[in-house]
Amino acid sequence: MLIVSLATAACSSNANTAASTESNSTTATDVAIASEISVATNIDGVKTFGPLLQEHVDTPVSYPQSPPVGGSHDSKWQNCGVYDTPVKNENAVHSMEHGAVWLTYRPDLPADQVAIVRAFARNHTHVLVSPYEGLKEAVVANAWGKQLRLDSVTDARLAAFVVEYEQGPQTPELGVTCGGAIGSPIE
Repeated sequence: MLIVSLATAACSSNANTAASTESNSTTATDVAIASEISVATNIDGVKTFGPLLQEHVDTPVSYPQSPPVGGSHDSKWQNCGVYDTPVKNENAVHSMEHGAVWLTYRPDLPADQVAIVRAFARNHTHVLVSPYEGLKEAVVANAWGKQLRLDSVTDARLAAFVVEYEQGPQTPELGVTCGGAIGSPIE
């Protein structure tokens, strides 16, 4: 078990820990305040994909997952931060190659739920947040070769995913920036 201090996106419990008796959800207040969280390194529901290509291409890519979790991508990465419009898959995939967690949310989510997802990008160098057309779930968390689909933005596994996979062990190009390329985040 990994104990992590998370300043912007935190939960007070994790249903996967044996000692926890609390529910598997957080509130907007939990997300906005700093607290210590206990994160199991095996988050329930995370799917793993691979092997994934790491080549730069100048053409659109047809990815087997939607949203994509890796593979061939544009030579320019998407600057991490919050966007209120969809970003290009090929640029977001390049950001994930650099260790970004890409949080995609259903465009029709109520504003208070979008605010919760956006909070995960605050004070994080490698978190990308954007709406994504065609999602059935409220939010889908993506990292290189990893994906977690959630029906609620207050599910504690969302915070655990960010902690585990932002510049996590799955990152092919660990330590590379997620800024200085394309896109102008609104936050």
